[in-house]
Amino acid sequence: MPDQPQPPNQLNIEISEEVAEGTYANLAIITHSHAEFVIDFVNVMPGTPKSKVKSRIILTPQHAKRLMKALTDNITKYEAVNGTIKDLEDIQLPLNFGGPTAQA
Repeated sequence: MPDQPQPPNQLNIEISEEVAEGTYANLAIITHSHAEFVIDFVNVMPGTPKSKVKSRIILTPQHAKRLMKALTDNITKYEAVNGTIKDLEDIQLPLNFGGPTAQA
């Protein structure tokens, strides 16, 4: 099939297999300056005193606001289908996550 010209304003986005696998994070740390927002994604494991940043995303303030709006829109759509997402502060999680309690 020959290459067909893309309509104007259409963006062709490719993703590598490695990136498509994703990276799990259960903590996001957000900082900002006058020129940019920095979001560090971290995977914190219970009982581990040290964690590493798994990914860092740097955004302009305009793109950070677009991201906020897109997340708000997607959460609204998700909750319309699946019900309200409970805030982690309202849920009592066991500190051992069901596994054996660590001993020193």
